[in-house]
Amino acid sequence: MTNDSNLARPSEPPIQAGRAQRIIESRELFGSENEILISHDGAIYRMKITRQGKLILNK
Repeated sequence: MTNDSNLARPSEPPIQAGRAQRIIESRELFGSENEILISHDGAIYRMKITRQGKLILNK
């Protein structure tokens, strides 16, 4: 039997013991745009906000 009170909720950020994680609001990254480019380790990724308000990351 699983204890549901120990499971992370989708709307809550994961909690990691001993280390605080930085949270950045998507509107800070996107501004008024629906798509941004992210450079990571020499590759360019495209992050997009869908019509349903979800995020998609493509290489």
